[in-house]
Amino acid sequence: MTGPARPAEAYPGVCAVVLAAGEGTRLRPLTARVPKALCPVGNVPLLDRALARLAGLGLTGPERVAVNACHLADQVVTHVGDRAHLSVEPGAPLGTAGGLGNLRDWIDGRGVLVGNADAYLSDPHATPGRDVAALLDGWDGHVVRLLGQPAADPAAPGTFGGHVFTGFSLLPWRLVRALPATAGDLVRAVWRPAEAAGALEVVTYPGTFYDTGTPRDYLAANLHAAGEGALVDPEATVTGRVRRAVVGAGAVVRGDVERTVVWPGATVDAGERLRDVIRAGDGLTVPVRAAG
Repeated sequence: MTGPARPAEAYPGVCAVVLAAGEGTRLRPLTARVPKALCPVGNVPLLDRALARLAGLGLTGPERVAVNACHLADQVVTHVGDRAHLSVEPGAPLGTAGGLGNLRDWIDGRGVLVGNADAYLSDPHATPGRDVAALLDGWDGHVVRLLGQPAADPAAPGTFGGHVFTGFSLLPWRLVRALPATAGDLVRAVWRPAEAAGALEVVTYPGTFYDTGTPRDYLAANLHAAGEGALVDPEATVTGRVRRAVVGAGAVVRGDVERTVVWPGATVDAGERLRDVIRAGDGLTVPVRAAG
């Protein structure tokens, strides 16, 4: 593993924003009750994973880190507390570009490391933070940088320099200051124009990435976090059989689960056999097809 993160002073003039305002429509019905950013992966809310990654870079606290919220915003606000500056968007989410535009006064002249809360990243050779540090190291403050991985089809729509985006980007203030606080996305507002101007660089991410936006990828990320075995919270009660699954705090498993996520506080009754599903509270079961 790489060494400890450089202190925040090693990245002067840079702040960070975690985008957590989305409605998570592809992950419904799970996101009807919990915002996507707070859905657990490996028994850790996705938002906490993002904040820990920033902390690994020395970026912490409301002066250096902001989180935006909209869908079920009260849950995000309560969960974040004083760990970051909070930007609550009224009405519908403003999107990835509008969310930054809404934070212009807070960003105030700085470059911005932007992370999607729903990005699951794991690199066994680097601690969280150091695994994305290449985005920041040697940055000239002018170009746009994206974290990416080689695409199966380098010419496919949505790719950048033959890469698929993996959840983090670095944007200069000169582009952020022009973003209005209205609905818009970074692809059209910043990334594609920068690419056309020859001012976009893709930094390859060597680890594992899942977007977690669909039940299939959400389950796959959890199974990756669990490894080859089961990941069971110490505060869960398990009297049934658990194989390659994730079981959250306060969950009760009396039945048989495999390739399954059991959310905190959820129950699997005796006689139930769950495979390739997500079990949330109140007996909600979301089936998953062909999970990785």
